[in-house]
Amino acid sequence: MPDSDSVLCELDAEGVLLVTLNRPAKKNAFNEAQWDALARILDEGRADPRVAVAVLTGAGGHFSSGVDLASFSAEPPPRSDGKPSAYFACVDALFDFDKPLLCAVPGVAIGGGCTITLASDIVYVGESLRMRLPFANLGVVPEIASSYTLQAQIGRQRASEIMFTAEWIDAQRCLELGMAARVLPDEILLETTLAKAHEIAQWPVSSLRAIKQTLQASHRAGIEAARKLEDALMMKLAGSPENVEAITAFMQKRDPDFKQFRRKT
Repeated sequence: MPDSDSVLCELDAEGVLLVTLNRPAKKNAFNEAQWDALARILDEGRADPRVAVAVLTGAGGHFSSGVDLASFSAEPPPRSDGKPSAYFACVDALFDFDKPLLCAVPGVAIGGGCTITLASDIVYVGESLRMRLPFANLGVVPEIASSYTLQAQIGRQRASEIMFTAEWIDAQRCLELGMAARVLPDEILLETTLAKAHEIAQWPVSSLRAIKQTLQASHRAGIEAARKLEDALMMKLAGSPENVEAITAFMQKRDPDFKQFRRKT
């Protein structure tokens, strides 16, 4: 199975596909190339009969710092082949992946780096974890159906607190909330996740697929509704004065001034 510079993949003899986000200099922040590469690998892994389980992790001690703000836009450009943009194709591939998907999450998991884990099946985090859903402080809305998947995992009240405050979440808090199955020392995080993947991979793929289908059945409508609304509101808010101020403040390493947009003229 081919990989790319931005996403590496390796399939072992037991049917475990290891997928590694590989932009360590950017803390694996997503640009169009990385969205596209991950989409293609997930689609190929779903179709490949040799693959039983996939494990997603990040290189360089971090999972992903989310969208690379240098590549951020209100509406991702369409691909030259007429298919959906790399971002939308990746979200499609993530939710269409019908085999167990495990995440080994060290270091930062911000924005899309967090919401991808919410769309996976089992999450193991390292003790170094620093997780954040920074949509409010960027002046935008959640993505990858996280407005639904987070509530489904931890309940509306806790999800609201996390989304509205954009607070940082450490490993123990992540476990307490139910966003992770286990906290592990960073040095054994990937090894332990792969061991669990091999434990799962011994069973028939047909059964694993059917089990995942039953687990997801009651969530499909909620996920689709959340994606539709999130995408519409993202295109409305991305590029707004508040969003521009948030990104400008980030680049200038200062606190954003959102109060200026509440002043009477």
